[in-house]
Amino acid sequence: MLVYIDNLFAYRRLNMPVIRSSESTTFETHGSSFNSYVAPSRGSTQLCAWRLDVPADLDGVAHRPSREEVLLVLSGELRVTLDGIESRLQPGDVALVSANSELRVDAGPQGASAWVTTTPGLEAITGDGTRITPPWAA
Repeated sequence: MLVYIDNLFAYRRLNMPVIRSSESTTFETHGSSFNSYVAPSRGSTQLCAWRLDVPADLDGVAHRPSREEVLLVLSGELRVTLDGIESRLQPGDVALVSANSELRVDAGPQGASAWVTTTPGLEAITGDGTRITPPWAA
């Protein structure tokens, strides 16, 4: 469908999905919860996105994501360690995680939440070799 918008032409998909928070799918691992919104199972062909909620003072598990990820902190403080370098992120801060880098996400004293985006096919491999395939990224 071709749509005319302010002197610009743009293509718009019919039936663009809107996903309400009540429709998100929750996945929990290593003490954190992941609420999936954008996924191939919901019609996305190139992106996956979810809200990550990390409880107060949780020490995360180091892992290597197989795809590039972007983490946008929504609330609280996240301590993000990438390849041994720790950064403290506040709301509005963004971390770009390169594929196959070692990532660990810890929360500050009030916990934290972040919006995470990646591409379909993501796997995470922990230090002991465990493979985690998030159901929304498959």
